[in-house]
Order: sequence, then structure tokens, then C-alpha cells
Amino acid sequence: MDAVEGSQLSDPAFPRTDPPQLSAAPMLDGGGMRAIPVPGEPEARFAAFLDGTQSVRIVARAGGVPIVLGIVAAAVRERIERRLVTWSGGAPRVERRLYIPFAYAPSLAIEPDPTFEIVNTTEPGFGELPSRHPAALLESAIKSVRRDRERIEAGLAEAWCATRSDPICIDGGIASSPRVAASACAIGVVKTHNTIHADGADLEIVLGLLEGERTPPFRIQSGGRAPVASWYLRLRDNKGHDATWGLVRIEAREDVRSDHDVNRISRWVLAEAAPLALPDSRWDKMSYGVRNSEEFLRAIA
Repeated sequence: MDAVEGSQLSDPAFPRTDPPQLSAAPMLDGGGMRAIPVPGEPEARFAAFLDGTQSVRIVARAGGVPIVLGIVAAAVRERIERRLVTWSGGAPRVERRLYIPFAYAPSLAIEPDPTFEIVNTTEPGFGELPSRHPAALLESAIKSVRRDRERIEAGLAEAWCATRSDPICIDGGIASSPRVAASACAIGVVKTHNTIHADGADLEIVLGLLEGERTPPFRIQSGGRAPVASWYLRLRDNKGHDATWGLVRIEAREDVRSDHDVNRISRWVLAEAAPLALPDSRWDKMSYGVRNSEEFLRAIA
């Protein structure tokens, strides 16, 4: 096995490789897709923010097969007297693993590493056996790292929802955990739009939302995940930027469908647009609370 000096590949520097797609979803309010101004002033109601990070590094190769070190971390930062501190009810989680495709490097299966847990990325439970192409094996490892990140994020979210009723802002979706998806306090804010849940004229409405406008809620359920209610919200004026600039998709419990509830949650998300999450390049969609969580995780992971 040859050691190598590999550059670290971290989200968003190493984005998802799934092809972009459009996937229309059924509306929940009985009407069609349309732009709806969110009434009232933004309200800072989130009691906490949950975020996770992942990093991937190729640390060695065995006959061209990449050996990947993956580090995942997650934390809840609670807002107390306008300051963000680590939630005392759930310690931050950090896990370090080596991801190895034993099917293509069988000799490594008898070389246990005392420092890191080892994950076999070609076990039957990981789905179809990937090609031996080094890029395919790297992608398979990154998907395994991403699953581990989602798992520890879901664990912290479940702990919050089991012990607290205050709303928590979760960076990303909430559907990976049925218990979180069914909780009234969990609100997911999705910043990436690899899949857009609209097509045709509906797509034009979504991409044409103005600052402070939202769509009606629609139902999402895919890939064996729990069903959730979701809607798009424009946080900032995208004039001079691309169509998804300042656009987020919110996820909440499936029974959230009334204008009162959707507007209320939208005001919570709009309130987190300030202060700006600079200098992060995703500041148009990222809340300051999520950026604070990421900075904290970089310091401990």
C-alpha cells in the first residue's frame, strides 16, 4: 500500500455528483403553484441551530484503489441571551474512519488499523458494487461518509426533539429520521437545489420568486425517507445573480400546510438572514447561526 499526499475534499468543495433534475411534487393546500408574499415582520424564534461537516482525504492507494480517511462532525448551537453556545443536552459528535473497498483490495482486510474504525465500502449493504475505476471508488467512499454525517446529525436532532419543544433550525433536510420529520420543533432549511420540485410553468414561478415571497407547501417523499411538507422561500433579491441565488427550500412536519403555519415558519427563516454569514461564499442562503456552527466544528474536528 502506497502512502500519498492527498488534498482534502470537503463540502461544498466536493459537491454531490447526482445529475440535476426536476421532480414535481403534489401541493398540500389544494391550489396550484404560485408566489405568495410572506406577511408580517421577521421573527427570530429559533432556539438552536444544528449543522454537520464532512471532510474526505485520500491517504493511500493500493494498486490504484483509493484508501479514504473520512471525518464527520455535528453539533447543536443553542441561542441563549442572543449568544450561541454549545447545547449542554447533546455533546458535539466527531467520528474518524478509513473507507476501504475490500472487494478490490482484499489484502487490506487483514490489516486492522488501531487508530480508526474501518468501513468496507463494498459490503452488500452499501448497494451495487461500484466499478473498480478509481473515481467510482472515491465517489462510493464519499457517499459512505455522507451517510455517516447524516446519521450523526439525525442523532443530535432526535435528542433535541425528544427533550425540547423549542424550534431548531437544521441545515438541510429533516426526512432522514422519521422521528425528526414528525416533530413540530424541527425545521430544515435546504440551500442546494440539485433537485428542484417543480417543472414547466411551475418551475418559472419558483425561480421567479421575489425577496420575501414563498410558494405554497407541497409533499415530498423519496428514497425510503419520511414524508415532509416543503416550500420555497426567497431570502434576498437575486437581481444580477443566478436564478437560485437567495433561494432556500424549507422542510417541516407533513401536516404543516395552513397559511398561518407556513407564513410563521417563513418569518423565522427570514429573520436569520441577518446578520450576514460573511465571508462564507454561501451567505446568500446561509444563516449566521449555521455559519457559527460550522466554524465551531472546524475548530474541534
